[in-house]
Amino acid sequence: MYASELAEEEERPRKRAPWGVIALVLLTGLALVRNGSGEFDVGPPQPASASSAGGRVSGVSVPEGLQPLPYSLPDRVRIPAIQVDAPMMPVGLDAAGWVDAPPPEDPNLAGWFTGSVSPGEKGTSVVVGHVDNKQGPAVFYGLGALKQGNRVEIVRKDGKTAVFEIYGIEVFEKNNFPGDRVYSSKGAPELRVITCGGGFSKQNGYEGNVVVFARLVEVR
Repeated sequence: MYASELAEEEERPRKRAPWGVIALVLLTGLALVRNGSGEFDVGPPQPASASSAGGRVSGVSVPEGLQPLPYSLPDRVRIPAIQVDAPMMPVGLDAAGWVDAPPPEDPNLAGWFTGSVSPGEKGTSVVVGHVDNKQGPAVFYGLGALKQGNRVEIVRKDGKTAVFEIYGIEVFEKNNFPGDRVYSSKGAPELRVITCGGGFSKQNGYEGNVVVFARLVEVR
């Protein structure tokens, strides 16, 4: 998408399908981010164990008085705990109904799924990126090493930074991906950051997806 197209997208109102419809589309496509992958001696880190990401976790709550933000295109994603600082681009669904990903040739590039709310709006925003490409690790290679309490910062085109605190991180099998749990709105501004993960084989690639669950806790 070119700069002129981004400007038009920023200005015009968007029509979103109800989340139930979007979730169905994603489930039909197995709700995966497709990544090209090379072969390395050591694979990307994986979540140590499943957490109770489906509900509220003790110690992580929306601060009193914090209001959802209006729509604005995201510009950058920053995850200090794993040294991520990457530009973002809009992505949609590919021809097969999968959540698309940014071009793999640029390893330091993340995507915002345009079928979701923009980061900081009420609802669940979805950010995706490659774990690796044929040359080596990519933007979300370290995603599986994140812990509860780590933060994800999304710098928006309107100059605001939406800060999300992680309350869960899990890896799900491709063929058993809980689309409704991952993508549905929790009634508050939330974020999902997704990349490939789990076991890897040369024939089938990664067996699953690492999903980070986070909730808005600050606006700067």
